[in-house]
Amino acid sequence: MIDSLVDSPLFGITLTLGVYTLAQVLYGRFRHVLLNPVALSIGGIILFLLALDIPFQSYALGGDLILFLLGPAVVALAVPLYERRQEILKYKLPIVAGVASGGITSIVTATSLVWILGGSRELVLSVAPKSVTAPIAIGIVESIGGIAPLAAAIVVLTGCLGAVCGPEFCRRVGIVDPVSMGIAMGTAAHGIGTARMLEVDRLGGALSGLAIGLNGMLTAAMISLFFGFFG
Repeated sequence: MIDSLVDSPLFGITLTLGVYTLAQVLYGRFRHVLLNPVALSIGGIILFLLALDIPFQSYALGGDLILFLLGPAVVALAVPLYERRQEILKYKLPIVAGVASGGITSIVTATSLVWILGGSRELVLSVAPKSVTAPIAIGIVESIGGIAPLAAAIVVLTGCLGAVCGPEFCRRVGIVDPVSMGIAMGTAAHGIGTARMLEVDRLGGALSGLAIGLNGMLTAAMISLFFGFFG
């Protein structure tokens, strides 16, 4: 009975939604950045699977169905973007310049660090799109010969780190303007960072959502051209 339940897609879906709901309640109660619901949910699910010795493959039967919804969820970020479109049009040049510089810096620093530390070619390729949203990152990595599951894990880790530390880091280095902060969060921490930014400022969250799409296109083009040219 238990084995049949675990091997059902309903198990992964129920576990994910249940753990995330509890994480949301906990975050709403204490409102502390370290209690980010996404980060808590990931940790909670991992601990649950390890404690009960449940194979990840069993969880993935339902978890992958939720992963499919990630694409539509990113598209839904266009709603605040549409609501603030008149204000956003005033910042065309800073948006393009900020996303371009941030996207290029992310690729160069991540791949260079892994290469300097002696990482394999597959590892270098897998970290290259770390700052774009997971569906785009997985597509990029699969096309250039990286390790897609590893890339997905790095992308989620990057987003969680950005959501937890991003706004406070921006303030500490003197970036308090919501426009600048939103561009930085969307470019560096994609959807998870954007969700956090929407809590900080609505306009900044809208710009963060725009930065996700722009950085996704820029990163896909740059990585494909660069690794295609150099083999």
